[in-house]
Amino acid sequence: MTASTFSERVSGILLHPTSLPGPFGIGDLGPAAHRFAEFLGRAGQRYWQMLPVAPPGGGDSPYDSPSAFAGSPLLVSLELLARDGLLDASDLSTPSRLSGAPRALFEASRRYRTKRLKKAFSRFRDRPHGRVELERYAEAEGSWVQDYALFCALKRAHAGAAWTRWAPALARREPQALEAARRDLTHDVEFELFVQYEFSRQWRLLRERCASLGVRLLGDVPMFVAHDASDVWANQRCFQLREDGERRMVAGVPPDYFSEEGQLWGNPLYDWQALRETGFDWWISRLKSMLERFDAVRLDHFIGFHRFWQVPATSRSARDGHFAEAPGEEFFERARVVLGGLPFIAEDLGIMTEGVVRLRDRFELPGMRILGFGFAGDWREYQPHRYPKNCVVYTGTHDNDTAVGWLTAYQRETLVERKRALAAESARALRYAGSDGREPHWDMIRLALSSVANTAIFPIQDLLGQGTEHRMNVPGTASGNWRYRVSAAALTPEIADRMAELCERYERIPAGLRRET
Repeated sequence: MTASTFSERVSGILLHPTSLPGPFGIGDLGPAAHRFAEFLGRAGQRYWQMLPVAPPGGGDSPYDSPSAFAGSPLLVSLELLARDGLLDASDLSTPSRLSGAPRALFEASRRYRTKRLKKAFSRFRDRPHGRVELERYAEAEGSWVQDYALFCALKRAHAGAAWTRWAPALARREPQALEAARRDLTHDVEFELFVQYEFSRQWRLLRERCASLGVRLLGDVPMFVAHDASDVWANQRCFQLREDGERRMVAGVPPDYFSEEGQLWGNPLYDWQALRETGFDWWISRLKSMLERFDAVRLDHFIGFHRFWQVPATSRSARDGHFAEAPGEEFFERARVVLGGLPFIAEDLGIMTEGVVRLRDRFELPGMRILGFGFAGDWREYQPHRYPKNCVVYTGTHDNDTAVGWLTAYQRETLVERKRALAAESARALRYAGSDGREPHWDMIRLALSSVANTAIFPIQDLLGQGTEHRMNVPGTASGNWRYRVSAAALTPEIADRMAELCERYERIPAGLRRET
């Protein structure tokens, strides 16, 4: 699949698997995921877009993971493990707090699932060829999964301490120390391999089901990785680190309209010169791994492939940073050769320089357009009738308010000037869409579908007409995010059929997938 993937007129839905319904406190890759794929097929959708499916990190964020390659243990379906004989039916009984949870309960679900994953692992090991299967899987996946499994086992052995606080021989990855740790922690290492093995197996089943319905999977690759992550520990030369493994420089963004101090993210920065000397092997291995899991991926913070804001790790303010250049053109040239194509969406939101635009357009990567941005500030430049074909239009992303929340924001605002501006913005959008305000979410969906943009993506909250209390993430807040869940009852055949009808009207259902009328 190449960049020409996005030359078709298609649409899709954004829903993270943790937001799926299910009995264990958080959504996973089990029966509810397969039913959602069927919903998408009925709705005429070509894409199921997800956030990163890696293990969540601080604040349960999927963008702060301890691994850029691993799948989240929280997404491994206990129901599928029971179907395969690795758990008993009695293992699936759940307390009402989990079974009826309207919001994702990360920690409670993690405790519940870990106990059962360990039982499933014990049964798997007792099978005649259990260990052989794990060895084959580990060999096929390469070094990342072995590094990750050992990293997790060592974290557990060190009571969760960051890798920079381990014994120096382990932190520096001296071969004898690593071999001794693998030997001493064999059981824990094999458990982590088992979890990744099951994630991979269940993922393959879901992807095959989606493919049979004409649904492609669209993933998300964060620009930066967490410092306390297996990727950094195992590939220290690729990052700007001190001799003790601590960060020399960290990522962020400069002061702007939204923040007088800028934003200090704290992620370690890449050593692009070291990456260049290896042919960008780590980054390309990462993308290759994602394209084995997804049909296409969104490159988060695409601007970072052209230039990035770097701040000394000792600084307390992003004001102390400066821009540094990244070898974006050289990197994508290499990636295109190795991967055979560039099936990527460039998340090009933010301050766009000529260099970023040139990089995006040279490799014919579709950029993003957020529908709501077209009606605030210098709104005329971003209205749908000005979109290029080679872009992806969203009614919103995981970082935005829902469409209904955005259009009614003025009703919740208390500052008079801000209230007036938001009311004018909402009025412009509704007038532009020819909306009477009774079903504004459907009017925004119709507006995006009717646009010239080849690809249109809608958060599930907008398809369901849900308000601001259902948004996925509020940037700049440290808690309460990523917990949105959709109820099974909300995904009705009527909504799917209404969406399919709109997609047919605006020629976003490929000819081979058209429904009989």
